[in-house]
Amino acid sequence: MAHNLSNMDIPSNWASYTAAWLATLALILLSRRFCRGRQLNLPPGPKPWPIIGNLNLIGPLPHHSIHELSKKYGSLMSLRFGSFPLIVASSAEMARAILKTHDATFAGRPKFNVGKYITYNYSNITWSEYGPYWRQARKISMMELFSPKRLESYRYIREEEMKAFLHDLFDMRESPVTLIDHLSDLSLNVISRMVLGKKYTQKTDGSIMNPEKFKKMINEVFVLSGGLSIGDSIPWINFLDLDGYIKRMKAVSKKFDRFLEHVLDEHNERERGMEDYVAKDMDFIAGGTDTSAVTVEWAMSELLRKPEIIERATEELNKVIGKERWVQETDIVNLPYINAITKEAMRLHPVVPMLIPRLCREDCKIGDYDIPKRTRALVSVWTIGRDPEIWGDPDEFRPERFIWREIDVKGQDIELLPFGSGRRMCPGYTLGLKMVHGSLANLLHGFEWKLPGEMRPGDLDMEEVFGLTTPRKAFF
Repeated sequence: MAHNLSNMDIPSNWASYTAAWLATLALILLSRRFCRGRQLNLPPGPKPWPIIGNLNLIGPLPHHSIHELSKKYGSLMSLRFGSFPLIVASSAEMARAILKTHDATFAGRPKFNVGKYITYNYSNITWSEYGPYWRQARKISMMELFSPKRLESYRYIREEEMKAFLHDLFDMRESPVTLIDHLSDLSLNVISRMVLGKKYTQKTDGSIMNPEKFKKMINEVFVLSGGLSIGDSIPWINFLDLDGYIKRMKAVSKKFDRFLEHVLDEHNERERGMEDYVAKDMDFIAGGTDTSAVTVEWAMSELLRKPEIIERATEELNKVIGKERWVQETDIVNLPYINAITKEAMRLHPVVPMLIPRLCREDCKIGDYDIPKRTRALVSVWTIGRDPEIWGDPDEFRPERFIWREIDVKGQDIELLPFGSGRRMCPGYTLGLKMVHGSLANLLHGFEWKLPGEMRPGDLDMEEVFGLTTPRKAFF
């Protein structure tokens, strides 16, 4: 009958399935034997656990954990974060190998959740794959926002916002101020006027969100962009969203969509061009807002612990600028000690302490070590900035070290890389430097600073918070 199977059918099918399974198993075993036969010489590192790899060794401040591990395993270290191999460069020599010698090889980016859910499926400069789209986006940003000519054309914006910032502080001169709030507003106002054509920290008629909601949205982007999401390391459990990051990313992405739609509507009657393109790229709004503010806050925190440095900086400012005007951008070249303070703050407190992760695009060798394709890579500029072989008394805040030592922060001197180096270097570093120098110089030139209440310099809390940027945990 048609619905009956003969006794010979079942063994025959079973034998076929068994043979296919055994063949697959044999191929797997042969491939493993082949891989073992290659005997890859990987950099040293701790033995990974099943499933989680070495994530158990990473604490709430990952750059501190990496720093301690590098002391044990060396300047090029192998780790495993969940399903993915990772190398960490913790010396200037190893950083040079990744960022310069093998720059093109390590020009890729890992596929992190933040790139998928917040930046339109990896379509911004930071998280897009290295290739034609990325090159075109970077070219446009450099030409339309960060070229010397374009930055000069926007100088009036920086001058107007700096004036407003200083006037606000002067009006509050008798009251304690949370400096980071004012610095963040300054940066946000400048970048939003450059990119979006107006600032969004003031309540205006018809605004889609009030200033507090706008800044809260930006802060959420900072947190989510820098957080260590478990799904980025173990993608097969992404659907569980164990840390809740994906839910938060989707929520803030929807808010940003509504905001950008509002921005585009406002531009409908204007010339449509670069502004609309950049409005879709959150790099310039989020990344450009907090980095300079955090650097200046760290600098002021260190200065308040050493009043003698403030005194020397004030002497330079009074001599070069005088007491009748504020510091202008063109004055900075004549203020070597202010420049030294800025560099020292960037050395000791790099805003992005391990730079943004890179991805190895093909098999390569660094020294005697084999680095397989798809390996993720971190460069710990936080550790490099504390290398006693490069910096004497590395834990001390000493701007004087940069008076006699010619080191820039523009990606050429590998010992100091606050903005990274190579193809993936931060495209907006020139704007960032202008903002840091201008605000720090004027804060020291126009005001006398002291800690609130009975707080002494030694009482100042210098703990950090890890995220897209690494600000102080406690405000002052």
